Amino acid sequence: MIHEVDDALRALVRSDALGGTQISVVFDAPTREWAAKVNAPTVNLYLYDIREDIRRRSRGLSNEYDERGTVVARHRPPRYFKLSYLITAWTRRPEDEHRLLSSLLLCLLGSEAMPTAHMTGSLAELPLSVPMSIALPPPEDRSFADVWSALGGELKPSLDLVVSVPLVGTGTVPAAPPVTEEGGLRLGLENTGHTEHTDQSPTGAREADAADGPAARRPRPARYRRVRE
Repeated sequence: MIHEVDDALRALVRSDALGGTQISVVFDAPTREWAAKVNAPTVNLYLYDIREDIRRRSRGLSNEYDERGTVVARHRPPRYFKLSYLITAWTRRPEDEHRLLSSLLLCLLGSEAMPTAHMTGSLAELPLSVPMSIALPPPEDRSFADVWSALGGELKPSLDLVVSVPLVGTGTVPAAPPVTEEGGLRLGLENTGHTEHTDQSPTGAREADAADGPAARRPRPARYRRVRE
């Protein structure tokens, strides 16, 4: 899934932001050692953080039906994961880097979700969109200066891109088999274990009263409980 997001971002940047130029698009960690080896204009999309998008989490189950309309399975909702990319431009002149960043910003602002034309593999088969956000303030528990410090490099102008990818099929709960027999009502004596089937129709009740006589309608000393057939 992550490598398919990388491929989609590379295609999006090359076609819509770089306009078919020969500028390289890489996903390397922009460390001090890597920066010293860059000798051509380069756009770096470094994946520096992966975490679940809690705001998009939903609960409940969705039913799956067969051709007869019977529930055969229940599926958990998709869970979204945020892939955070640190986007930087690398050239010999800062002015050229700023032009590249401007072009990248305009390109990524033009779509609130990943364009389907650039998605391949299982990413293209998703029944849901893949939201994107660009240049939002960083989370409270992390700053971009911390990211650069961890990389051991010097602070550099950058864009923060967050892609929220839905993971479908995170769990299936099997459905219980459908009820195929009709139930009934039985009255059972708790102290003797005797079970008596009652006829719910008025005719059956009158016939039972006529057959048993007044004694059958006397209050019974034992308690009754309802049990399912």
